[in-house]
Amino acid sequence: MDRFPEPLAEDIRHFPVSVILERRPATSQWVDHVWNAVGITVGRHADSAEAQLVRDEAGTSCYLVGGLEVALYTDECESYYYNLVSDNPRAYVLAHAADDNDQPRPFKVSMSFDEAHAYLEGDDQVYAVDVPPELYRWTEAYVIANYFPEKKRKRKLRDWSADESGDSPS
Repeated sequence: MDRFPEPLAEDIRHFPVSVILERRPATSQWVDHVWNAVGITVGRHADSAEAQLVRDEAGTSCYLVGGLEVALYTDECESYYYNLVSDNPRAYVLAHAADDNDQPRPFKVSMSFDEAHAYLEGDDQVYAVDVPPELYRWTEAYVIANYFPEKKRKRKLRDWSADESGDSPS
């Protein structure tokens, strides 16, 4: 298996990423433009959470927001596992809602659907984006090392009619 990227040598549970936000003209008469997270890039491209314009053409602009990381936790391993084995694994960009149609402010990227769903129940925005291969392999290695599924076992049913205590409901 490939070595982990250098920034991960010290702390294997944190993976630096940057988010790509897209601003495009809206088709609605009520808003001028809409925002969407369209992807993530691996590594520290910018330490600042300030959005940097990377492309602007035909009214569509793309911005790079850096200073983010994916953090993995052992209690979320089951969610990571089911995400990785799904037909379409996703990374979830969590962002504070924008005011007055302004740019959303990403504050976290997660590989856990459960965590993303919890934020979705609040006022935050959640964007599902494709998982870069490096992030997939890193998460997969973490799950292999830390996820131990519980074996499903049937519980034995007691025969209540043969209860030795003699108590029977009347």
